Amino acid sequence: MRTFHAGFEPGHPPVRVRLGAGVRHEIGAEMTMLGLSRALVLSTAEQAGQGEAVLGELGALGHGLFAGAVMHTPVEVTETALAAAAAADCLVAIGGGSTIGLAKAIALRTDLPQIVLPTTYAGSEATPVIGQTVGGVKETLRSPRVQPEVILYDPELVATLPAAMTVTSGLNAVAHAVEGLYARDRNPLSDQLALGGIRAFVTGLPGVVAAPHDLAAREETLFGSWLCGTVLAQVGMALHHKLCHTLGGRFNLPHAETHAILLPHTAAYNEDAAAKALAPAAELLGGPVGGGLYDLAASLGAPLALKELGLVEKDLDEAAELATRNPYWNPKPIEEAGLRALLQGAWEGSRPQ
Repeated sequence: MRTFHAGFEPGHPPVRVRLGAGVRHEIGAEMTMLGLSRALVLSTAEQAGQGEAVLGELGALGHGLFAGAVMHTPVEVTETALAAAAAADCLVAIGGGSTIGLAKAIALRTDLPQIVLPTTYAGSEATPVIGQTVGGVKETLRSPRVQPEVILYDPELVATLPAAMTVTSGLNAVAHAVEGLYARDRNPLSDQLALGGIRAFVTGLPGVVAAPHDLAAREETLFGSWLCGTVLAQVGMALHHKLCHTLGGRFNLPHAETHAILLPHTAAYNEDAAAKALAPAAELLGGPVGGGLYDLAASLGAPLALKELGLVEKDLDEAAELATRNPYWNPKPIEEAGLRALLQGAWEGSRPQ
């Protein structure tokens, strides 16, 4: 089978990536290599202890800690963090999408270099994409300024991540790969990255759930996270990400859980229109992609219904209408009635047909 087709331009900015137990202790060496000396450490309030540990280990290279990152990167939080970053010459982010998103938002405005230590699997660290919330609306943009310069994947940092968070975070990453397979600007490299990422999670997540402290399984899923995030760095996203940004920005739903619940339904919505592109993923999942993703999520104990996240049924009409504004490109036409039906199934938690 032919896997390479000439005539594409892979777009991937240079990023230093290290994966291995203990690499989190190498931040100082990475700073020295880049000629940096004053790091502002970023975290959420919940992960402030990890942030303080990083700051303490940096010693004289540490400028301070800002532990105020929150979901969906509201601009008012970014503006507060900018004051803390005024005298720093780089950012060190330890955490998941909330913290990495804040680092990106600061870098967008200041061009400060970023060193990131992911503690979840969402894959944002591998992308030049940022989502910010302004007035309850989450907007995304792509810019090389927000691409982190160094990514340190340490399986010991995710070994204590609860199984439930591991699963939803992993499915969040898989969403990048699934949408990458039918992206308008997909290419041979993005296809191979996407399939590799899906495979890593399909095989790795059950092992992590069975033995959360198994570092080999954690390394496999971190590798999947990097692959899936790199897909997002290569190509544009479609309906799934638009819906997740709509629900997250407007109704403040948790990011990873929303991705996990919506993914089977958005994949099923696009499956007929993108059958050829999704065929390799269907093979990995043992059947139609929408149903296969739902079964995988169910087998791992992931949440299956938007109502479990507190979304009320009457809000589905507004969500469908909002998602049709400035829609992302999608292989199947985006119509409000179709989105409303999709959201109903996701709200109920029914298996997509």
